[in-house]
Amino acid sequence: MDENDLVRRIRAKARRRGSRDLVMGIGDDCAIFHPPGASEDWLLTTDLVIEDVHFRRDWHPAAGVGYRVLARGLSDIAAMGGAPRYCLLSLALAPWTDARWVNNFFRGFLDLARRHQTVLAGGDLARAAKLTCDIVLCGSAPRGRALRRDGARPGDHIYVSGVLGGSSLGLRTRRGKAWKVHLRPEPRLALGRHLAKTLKATAAMDLSDGLSLDLRRLCLASGVAASLDREPPVFPGATIADALDGGEDYELLFTLPPLAKPPASFQGVSLTRIGVIRKGKPGAVELLGRPLQPRGWDHFRGM
Repeated sequence: MDENDLVRRIRAKARRRGSRDLVMGIGDDCAIFHPPGASEDWLLTTDLVIEDVHFRRDWHPAAGVGYRVLARGLSDIAAMGGAPRYCLLSLALAPWTDARWVNNFFRGFLDLARRHQTVLAGGDLARAAKLTCDIVLCGSAPRGRALRRDGARPGDHIYVSGVLGGSSLGLRTRRGKAWKVHLRPEPRLALGRHLAKTLKATAAMDLSDGLSLDLRRLCLASGVAASLDREPPVFPGATIADALDGGEDYELLFTLPPLAKPPASFQGVSLTRIGVIRKGKPGAVELLGRPLQPRGWDHFRGM
């Protein structure tokens, strides 16, 4: 069983009944909820961060952990073309944490929150054997305009923002620019809104678990296959395996109609065409004519 299998099982058990206001439930970067009479849709997402799974206290400084906790949720909002509004943080502190660590954690968290006008509106505190965080983000998008994973159609072109593999390289080496990129990824919020409003993207998601796995997820959601006719842009010093499978780049993967003419970059972030959506077995992805195995991060692979 892998994560996709588990999500399908949960979705089947949680089939919504009488929930006309829920536009999109389980299966995308955010749930989409339309309050009656509102001019906007609400975007809701949650992410867990667990010690020794998502970070190591002997490697990751407290401010970096706090920053990354919020950045993960903001990246989900970016993938939907939305704007963040509020967040809730549940924090279970481990026995090793002290006041200095907690202060630095919130310094990193709140610095990013202020930069993106995201209000910390509440949460919960507890103790646990290992430090655990749960972030809940609430954002908004114009009604019916949120980007989703299920809109890609045959003939659409596939793009990625930025360069990939830097976070994986940084985690492996823990030095230089790659380490900074790993500790402080930049949620592509302005780009997400530009994709939705101006470029009319047909589908999008953030690259949290690696291009090889996340592109497969987008294709499964859209019921299509994909052919990559070039390798993705790679962070200096990283390998193609880092770029395809490393994860935690938090760049955007998106598709545009065939006649779309996007700029080469947006606010200094490159936009690179890497392939095309095609008919075929849903979820099948090829790179330069050969099957691309989804080797990105999956918590449940092999269960």
